[in-house]
Amino acid sequence: MITTEKVLDALKNVDDPDLKKDIVSLGMVKDLKVEGKKITFSVELTTPACPLKDAIKNACLNAIKYYVSADAEVEICMTARKITAPMDKNQTTLRDVKNIIAVASGKGGVGKSTIAANLAVALHKLGAKVGLVDADIYGPSQHIIFGVQDEGPGSAEFEGQKKMAPVESYGVKINSIGFMAPSGQAVALRGPMASKALSQLFFDTAWGELDYLVVDLPPGTGDIHISLCTQIRPDAAIVVSTPQTLAISDALKGISLFQIPSINIPVIGLVENMAWFTPEELPDHRYYIFGKGGVEKLSQSTGIPLLAQIPLIQSVRECSDEGRPPVFNEKHPAAIHYLNLASEVARRLSILNFENAGKENTLHHES
Repeated sequence: MITTEKVLDALKNVDDPDLKKDIVSLGMVKDLKVEGKKITFSVELTTPACPLKDAIKNACLNAIKYYVSADAEVEICMTARKITAPMDKNQTTLRDVKNIIAVASGKGGVGKSTIAANLAVALHKLGAKVGLVDADIYGPSQHIIFGVQDEGPGSAEFEGQKKMAPVESYGVKINSIGFMAPSGQAVALRGPMASKALSQLFFDTAWGELDYLVVDLPPGTGDIHISLCTQIRPDAAIVVSTPQTLAISDALKGISLFQIPSINIPVIGLVENMAWFTPEELPDHRYYIFGKGGVEKLSQSTGIPLLAQIPLIQSVRECSDEGRPPVFNEKHPAAIHYLNLASEVARRLSILNFENAGKENTLHHES
């Protein structure tokens, strides 16, 4: 006879590879029902873009077939949740946003906006609900990368108040000051005005339910960064750099900003962009135009993981200029790099959320 106890005992042999514990102990098995040979249950993952989702599902199926019954009819629903305690945003339009990821760079021109755009689309392709804020107030570009420069936010309501409805493109909800400023016109905003504009992009936009809200920050370490970290409080940040020494020096300053005690935003990883160039006619050759391994050395010196090394590919620039994020096309040579980056970001956030949940539980018991 198949019982719920036998099924749970079998599922104790399935570990979450990142969290290093079995899925039963982690409380990930939900709504278990046994009716004769039919077994149904849900596995609640810590992130909807979990790159190991299929592997965990197959492991559950194999465990039941091996430990319970080879004739069992198993139906598994893979769902997701956020473990961390909700931040104090319940009365704002960020209420249903689960994770906010800041994409930063110390230096301009390293491809940070391209990384942010393709990360957002890649997370969507992995099954998540994703939004993107173009917080580069002085040099917005996401409306161009997504091909929506002739569009603008619509109208929406939140708690009876009028808000902006984000523009949707390639499965991603977007808002940018680029929608408000005429093409070619400088955005002349001083510190307090720039910070207010940033706040409006977040709190005057009806985002709805999102698994990830990616934030494309301006280069440097100025007012916008401080406003974001103190007003919005991202869950995590990633820092983008090219391998060259000048960019690495500025990237280190960007990392240091997030590590200031009064800010204290976890930097979950580094991205080396334009890591090498491979001509189409010489597919086995790599030319390290901006130097070699600079971000890898930065990773080793800071202890921050290197999430991805993305090559310099001419068609990435062409796609961005034409308003087509290349990751949307799975046959594009850069697509696999962006999808792997998204998987790593989702994985690191999953681990971070789990660790934060443990800290919250410890504080709760101590109090």
